[in-house]
Amino acid sequence: MLHAVARTARLVRHPASRSDAVRGISVSVQRAADELTLHYTVEAAIARLRLPPARVPRPGHELWKHTCCECFIAPSDGPAYHECNFSPSGEWAVYAFAKYRECAPLANALLDPRISVRALEDRFELRATIALAQLSARYRGKELMLGLAAVIEDVEGTLTYWALAHPAEKPDFHRRDSFTLELPAL
Repeated sequence: MLHAVARTARLVRHPASRSDAVRGISVSVQRAADELTLHYTVEAAIARLRLPPARVPRPGHELWKHTCCECFIAPSDGPAYHECNFSPSGEWAVYAFAKYRECAPLANALLDPRISVRALEDRFELRATIALAQLSARYRGKELMLGLAAVIEDVEGTLTYWALAHPAEKPDFHRRDSFTLELPAL
């Protein structure tokens, strides 16, 4: 029986994204017990990015309108999923969906992901840990499919969209065919 599983993936920029401020984005994922830890590394000239100032970690809204790291989590056997947004400011948001873009109530509104951010000259790193059992009891003992993504804003206000896959003409991280990272059941 597995006690933990780790994966690393590189995100690709959507072809319609025009800024070249970011050289690349990688995400390391670890699933252990009922926790999921995501470690995003955004390789870029930090002076060319618009990063929000650090704040006390708290729930935020519309974080995807600026620099934001995202994770979509779904069991492999159903249409329901969760969207998690993490801002370099420390703000976060979690949304539940019954199926593609159909909102559903969160099972636990008291979620409190642990987030840390480190900015260097050539990159910034964001680490977030989520309690999977607080998102959904359905995740326990199930294979999970993840969609990993990031929205990066440069100093001119241009947004670029990064994900594991871009199956549509326009960026759309909610598409189930972009949830391509498999995590086996533990």
